[in-house]
Amino acid sequence: MLARVGSLFVKMLVTAILLPNYLGSELAGALNYPLIILFTGICTLGTDSLVTRQLLQNPEKENELLGSALRIRLIGGLVAIPLVFIAYYAISHIGTNAPAASPKQIAIMSLICIVQPLQIIDSYFQAKTQGKYIMYVQVTANILSAFFKLGLILLKAPVDAFIVMLVIDVLLLQIGYIRYYKKQGRSILNWKYNPTVAKNLLKLGWPLAFAAIFISLYMKIGQLMVDMFVGNKESGVYFTVTQLTESWFFIAVAITTSLFPAIMNFRKNQPALYQKRMSNLYDLMTLLSVSIATLITLFAPFFYTHFLKPEYISGAKALQVNAWAGVFAFLGTASGQYLIAEGFTKISLARTMFGAIAIIILNLLFIPAYGIMGAAYANVAAQAVATFSILLFPQTRQQGLVLLKSLFFINLLTVIFKRYSK
Repeated sequence: MLARVGSLFVKMLVTAILLPNYLGSELAGALNYPLIILFTGICTLGTDSLVTRQLLQNPEKENELLGSALRIRLIGGLVAIPLVFIAYYAISHIGTNAPAASPKQIAIMSLICIVQPLQIIDSYFQAKTQGKYIMYVQVTANILSAFFKLGLILLKAPVDAFIVMLVIDVLLLQIGYIRYYKKQGRSILNWKYNPTVAKNLLKLGWPLAFAAIFISLYMKIGQLMVDMFVGNKESGVYFTVTQLTESWFFIAVAITTSLFPAIMNFRKNQPALYQKRMSNLYDLMTLLSVSIATLITLFAPFFYTHFLKPEYISGAKALQVNAWAGVFAFLGTASGQYLIAEGFTKISLARTMFGAIAIIILNLLFIPAYGIMGAAYANVAAQAVATFSILLFPQTRQQGLVLLKSLFFINLLTVIFKRYSK
């Protein structure tokens, strides 16, 4: 995580400061048009977390699981591309403004769908609790990407060159994963497609695939709807808001994916300790996310005033609101692993669906009236709806109450009270 923070600083310097200032808010909206991200669930078809779980349970089936998942992801990517264009032209007719990205730019971005399948190796490293290799790949790719983009800025490259870099970013990850997988004495040439395994992955993974689509919706639909109803320039401004908010979400993913396999070890033989460790994880997520959100709220005006062009200044207040979506995103990341571990994939799908419905409705109400501030308020509310909708289901209600206790620091306050009451 420390290595990722270092690489993130380099990446943010380029993608959140130099690049927006170089392109301006209108072209920044084109570069960061979020339509492709909305279809990542179809591209992966729920294989990411599912393959990690399957590898933990059946390590001897490694080649068949990874080989079958690879083919599923290839097919998913090919299916996603025409859907991207259908959605693009539908949005063109629905929105009051023309999309920030052109059809040619969308065509370039859509190549991401067919170059991402080998990222399934990430699941192998997660199952082996070898998160350091994931970090090596991501840190190296982030740094290389940042320097390539810096070079393009110095060369005064057009926006299309930076759009091509989006595809190259994904390719760099694939190359890195293959390299470290090979270092483990393994080879993707040994992977095998097994129709039975593939069918089982699809059967178990379809709720996760739809969940990923809904997650993408409530993570990115705000920027898309800002572009549709407010305009390209405001879309570019709101991108800086989401970029600065989501840039630190990796902390939740890094901690959860590193700790959860160890927490899972207690599930079978020590269920009480398993539940206690889950509570500890939620407490940690809350403490970290509230601390980071507070810092962002305090420093957002300073950042926008001193590091970005004046045309971006309206993003400062939106960032102060949007930062608090991270609290619910952190708790959602941790509890999402619990749902997968317990086999509650349909509940995982349902809660992300609730979040997606909430953010679409709230964006339709708030964006026309309040612009990017409305999008920020909608995002925070939708993240809360998605995370705490597990309270609606009897199987997960107890876990939802544990989340609430963590959100309001009840466990931490209880420890402090006991310590000082002695």
